[in-house]
This record gives sequence, C-alpha cells and structure tokens, in this order.
Amino acid sequence: MEETRNPAAQSGSAGLAALSAGLARCLAKENEDSNLILRILGASSRRQLRKFVSGVAQDALTDQSGSGGPRVAFACGVWSDLTCPLKAAYRSTVVDKFKAEASTVDFIHNKEAARGQINAWVANATSNLIDSVFGPGSITHDTRVVLGNAIYFKGKWDEPFSKKCTRNRLFYRLDGGNVDVPFMSSGSSQFISVHDGFKVLKLRYQMPRPQPQGTYYAEVSSDHKKRKKVSSDSEYTQFSMCISLPDARDGLPDLVDTIASQHGFLHEYLPKEKVGVNEFRLPKFKLSFGSSIVAILKKLGLESPFGGEADLSRMVERDESGLPLIVSDVIHKAVIEVNEEGTEAAAVTVVRAGKRCPKPPPRPPPRVDFVADHPFAYFIVEEGTGAVVFAGHVLDPSRES
Repeated sequence: MEETRNPAAQSGSAGLAALSAGLARCLAKENEDSNLILRILGASSRRQLRKFVSGVAQDALTDQSGSGGPRVAFACGVWSDLTCPLKAAYRSTVVDKFKAEASTVDFIHNKEAARGQINAWVANATSNLIDSVFGPGSITHDTRVVLGNAIYFKGKWDEPFSKKCTRNRLFYRLDGGNVDVPFMSSGSSQFISVHDGFKVLKLRYQMPRPQPQGTYYAEVSSDHKKRKKVSSDSEYTQFSMCISLPDARDGLPDLVDTIASQHGFLHEYLPKEKVGVNEFRLPKFKLSFGSSIVAILKKLGLESPFGGEADLSRMVERDESGLPLIVSDVIHKAVIEVNEEGTEAAAVTVVRAGKRCPKPPPRPPPRVDFVADHPFAYFIVEEGTGAVVFAGHVLDPSRES
C-alpha cells in the first residue's frame, strides 16, 4: 500500500509527524522518568491543516469494527457560554466540516453542570477509557469557550502474539536500572527496517473483511448515529503501530531529536517488506498521561494565543464586557494498552478559552533481531493518509503513569 495517497496528504502527515515528535521531545525533557502519550494533528498552514484534518476525519478515522477492522471513534466538541454563543459561520464550519458537537452551556452561573456535560462527552467519545478531563474547580468564572478533541482506537494485530510465548525479561531504563516485565515474542517474519543507529518495526492491525459487491455503510461518529456510504471496492485504511528502537540503550533522546528535526523522517524510514527474525521481543505496556501542555506549546513557538495580543472573539458573538477571548489552558489526556491481542487507546485534548533475465534466485535477506528491551518511541499510523493518530515513548513498561 502506498504510504500516502496524494502530495497534500504527504505534506500534512509529515507536518503532523514532526509536530508529534517535537511535542514528545519537549515533554520528554520535562518528564524524564515518565512514559509518554500524545494525540496531536499538525500542518504547515491553516488551510492545509483544515483540509488534512477534514480528510482524515472523513476517511482514515472511519470505524471499521462492523466488518472486522479496528474500532475507531473520532469526535470534536465546542461548548460556548450563554453570553457569547458561537457565530453562525463558525458553527457551520465546525459542525459540517469537522462533524463537531456544538453546545451552549452556562459557564458563569452553573460551572459544575457544564463541567459534567463536557466530562460525559469525553467518557462517551473514548468508550470510558478516559472518564473525565476537567476536575472540580477547573471551570472558572472567566471560562467562555471550551474546544474538545477526542479519539478512541481499538485494533487487533493482523498476526496476534501467542500468550504461551510471553515471558518475563529485563527492560533497561535510561537511568541504568532495570525492571522485570512481560515480553511478547514471535518467530514469524516481521516488517522491520534496519538503519544506522536504529531499527523500525511495523505491526499491522487487522483490516476489515471483504464486503459483498455494492455499497455498505460505515460508522463515522462515536454515537453510531451518523453513517457514511462506502463502495465495496473502495480502498480500506490500514492502521499500523510503528516502533522506532535505537541501538543504544540510552539512544532514545537523540533518536526523538532526529525524528523531530528532519521533515518526513518518520514515514521515510518505515519498513516496506517482511524479514526473517532471530530474536524478536516486545514488552507489553499500559500507559496513561494527563497534563496541561501550555508551557510545551510555548517552547515550540506558539505564544500568541496565550498572550494579551490574542483575540479569538471572532468565534463568538460579542458579550457585554468587550474583552478579548484568549486561550487560557490546553489539557491533554491519553491512555494506551498494548498486549498479545492488539491495542486499545484513547486520547482527548481540550482548549479552554477565557477572557484574557533468468538468474540464480537471490539469497534470502539475513535474519535480524528486534529486542525492545530499552526505551523506544512508538507511533500509531494510518498508512493511506500517513496520519499519526497516537505518538509517545516507553521508558518503563512496568509503570502505567
């Protein structure tokens, strides 16, 4: 399968991968002892971002669980206060193009009810893998608009691991210590590419079963109420988990720096074919992450939305105060679990805005080892669009948070 369907998708996915890796690099430096998960969309321009994200939401993130493929749910939400409802043009854009839920709530006089409504949306969008994003008191008197983005993914490996082969082994941390954790293993050929200083593994998820000739309907929302007509001979999406493993036990920081700094690096080095393996081991892991990422976004150069010069008021009708609308916080939460059967993952990001010729047969390629017994980076990628759906790194598989 081609990695990208068109140049626009290729450019968008490269920007997405670079932003994901850049955020991972900055967050890693502030959380050196923590595992990491991200769910971010990025592009080189507003127009490209809008086109790319809209295309990804319509195609790559279509639920395929009804025909044997991955369960995918992608949802967007916008909640505005009664005093400053969304402008008609903005509401039309987010609802029609991005399939967002747009609601009016009372942030000023009924903060807890509004908080409960947003948290309930998060839980529903992520199949309860994330039950809330706003804690008590996090919605303030100044809150006027909340933007939410959530994704849920559950996929079975195309070639599952046998639980009988899972054995505890040592995983070596960056600090020089080690932990005894369960490792999955397999003797089957794998998609692995070997490069200078690192290797890349690609584990594919099951694709949908072939459909009868004609048309069928695929779910395109988490509540299963919206459906999309699809031709039976249309191209299916292909999700994969890609793991970048440095050769050196302490090589992850340098590898992440390289991925973040070189445009298109992630997709360029993905394996294209299967190779035989000698030793092949991958740890099971379950990770969760939750934090404000405002400081990280500022380090990456995104300063204006948070400062006095920002004004997002064109999103909403003017209220009596006449004060500018600025971004006050960006909160990201994510959960991912990888085991012998496959992967279950969910993430949510919310933005709170407030005032302010015949030849001898070739020799078979040499067998390779892929033993992920030290820190590595991972990406869940939709190969058709190149969209990075989840990104993160594993420093210690024995720790969930």
